[in-house]
Amino acid sequence: MSFRVTLQPSGHEFSVQAGETVLSAALEAGYNIPYGCRNGACGACKGDVLQGRVEHGEHQEKVLTKEEEASGKALFCCARPLSDLAIMCREVTTGNAIRPRIMPCRVQKLDHVAHDVIVMYLKLPSNERLQFLAGQYIEFLLADGKRRAFSIANAPHNDDVLELHLRLIPGGQFTEYVFREMKEKTILRLEGPMGSFYLREESEKPVIFVAGGTGFAPVKGIIEHALHHKMQRKMTLYRGALALRDLYLPDLPEKWQQENGVDYIPVLSEPQPEDAWQGRTGYVHLAVLQDHPDLSGYQVYCCGAPAMVEAAHRDFTAAGLPPEEFFSDAFTFAPPSPAKATA
Repeated sequence: MSFRVTLQPSGHEFSVQAGETVLSAALEAGYNIPYGCRNGACGACKGDVLQGRVEHGEHQEKVLTKEEEASGKALFCCARPLSDLAIMCREVTTGNAIRPRIMPCRVQKLDHVAHDVIVMYLKLPSNERLQFLAGQYIEFLLADGKRRAFSIANAPHNDDVLELHLRLIPGGQFTEYVFREMKEKTILRLEGPMGSFYLREESEKPVIFVAGGTGFAPVKGIIEHALHHKMQRKMTLYRGALALRDLYLPDLPEKWQQENGVDYIPVLSEPQPEDAWQGRTGYVHLAVLQDHPDLSGYQVYCCGAPAMVEAAHRDFTAAGLPPEEFFSDAFTFAPPSPAKATA
């Protein structure tokens, strides 16, 4: 059994099989509607059900409240049709919409760049390339059926290998395996690309990037893509971390600033005495507001922990940023099992 879904305002139509989500069916049909986490945690795929009924799978209630659901809002990543639907959802319009693919990969190199961060380089089969937009992510398909998502940190023009930044999550099943046991040449399976976190190249507005922790990874890919294509838009990177040792790969953004004019503002929330830190302190998104009290003329790309992304969205829109000019990727972790947390 299948249901028919009509996308508004475009009028595009596609079929959804019983038990399939609206988002999965839309992507399969070649319609790239916004999404991020694909597990009901980020709200990037939220839209309106104009006609018909859906049922939701598991999701975080703060992302879709009972009141919103009753008013016709839906998270299309976990909404399954119970009838034919008409939905209102902005489509991601790019010249090269890309369908995710499943493929094997080999761990080519593991580079310990900080006390709790590894840069992993993945090599695809010799006759394969993963087409992706800078800032998108892949998911590892694990043997137990679980998935782990990581942003691609390199730009599409440099696709001989895929670069991922992994932070160690204490008790995290996958990241502890990577840090403690994984060897180079390990074979993994991945699916990608995924996500709607990428540079909107049709705009000429100046760009502010806000990166917390390993949220630096997709931002790195986007900046390298923009520099490669010699884009003339003004770019500013605000990078948040706890202490100095958490600012991994520190020379790279400094090089962008010196050679390419990308303004770089690192911000530490808990600098240590041994850091002798003379730079900015506090919450990274508040540093943005200190420098840019009026954000009405900007685009913002924000990536990091959900609390940071939520606070930035709230405060930036209050400072005049148009909601449609805020693009985000909130890093979420797998829910803890009774025995231990996973990540």
